Amino acid sequence: MFRFLHSSDLHLGKRFGNFSGDLPGRLREARHGVIARLAQHAREQGAGTILLAGDTFDTETPAPEVRRQALAEMRHHAPLTFVLLPGNHDSLQAAPLWAALKAEAPDNVILATEPRPLDLAPGVVLLPAPCTTRRPGRDLTEWMDAHPTPEGTLRLGLAHGAIRSFSEDAVAGEVIAPDRARRAGLAYLALGDWHGAVEVDARTRYSGTPEPDRFKHGAPGTTLLVRLAGPDALPEATALPTASFAWRDLDLHLLETDDPEAALAALLPEPRARRQTLARLIATGRTRLTGEAALGAAVAAAAPDFAFLTLDLADLATACEPGDLDRIDRAGALREAAEALLAEAGDAARSAEEREVARAALARLFSYAQGHAP
Repeated sequence: MFRFLHSSDLHLGKRFGNFSGDLPGRLREARHGVIARLAQHAREQGAGTILLAGDTFDTETPAPEVRRQALAEMRHHAPLTFVLLPGNHDSLQAAPLWAALKAEAPDNVILATEPRPLDLAPGVVLLPAPCTTRRPGRDLTEWMDAHPTPEGTLRLGLAHGAIRSFSEDAVAGEVIAPDRARRAGLAYLALGDWHGAVEVDARTRYSGTPEPDRFKHGAPGTTLLVRLAGPDALPEATALPTASFAWRDLDLHLLETDDPEAALAALLPEPRARRQTLARLIATGRTRLTGEAALGAAVAAAAPDFAFLTLDLADLATACEPGDLDRIDRAGALREAAEALLAEAGDAARSAEEREVARAALARLFSYAQGHAP
């Protein structure tokens, strides 16, 4: 039985410039912490090797401290072996990066920078397909098909890229053959690039990122523990938790008669988990202006409990009645502005975008009038 961990897309050094305050630093530190969490899983599961299928670093020019601290952490977990494959974000085109890694890497870090076999253990050979550039323009795994190994050898593939058009950077000529494992006689093909875990077939998987960095995939970060009993046996892959932050889309569907504050309270995670949660609250359905204002105020009140909390109202229809306008003002400039916005929001001759802008402005005006606006 040969056991190893399959991970990818650590994106060490990612800046997270779309956030403010101390959150970018916390998210960067969480990515560095993945190395220790992977090592802990490996020790607990009796796996001596950790395969990193590309994009270990977020850019081709990570800061020296990002690179050196990562290597120091890996060195600390010897005799575990870390195998680093160049991905599209940290491709071989970044010659200074890989030269520095070669000079600084400890003995338990293997740099898979050439398409040639690497012996991982007796009878176990790794066939890596390092990314030569960000967009190599060809299937870099083709060489695996024709490369011979002794009979009975466990052949493992390691690659980074798309096997279909779901990749953000997919180009037709460089899509990895989905049946590469079968063509090349691989016991397992470990892939990186897609940030969500995907089983392509029984012998081919994307591990997904161990520490999510966006709301897109809707799943916690994991690594895969892979067990191989022999070249012909199907691999056993088990997902193990690795993420310290949760990225969650929370769907809040409202009816006009619902209490938005109560609905929100029932949806939010328990208080202690919120500090490590980035949440995007997506409101749909229909409510009154009073309900939208109350919802916005409740979200603003809860936001300091979270790493990040935002409210998306784009698909929430807001009903407004004359009595609602009275709560803004009964006469004068504010009332005239409210009536104009209400008319624009319901004007079928206007574009959907213009109506939405008017609706949002009316809701904002109502919130200010009620003292709910942040």
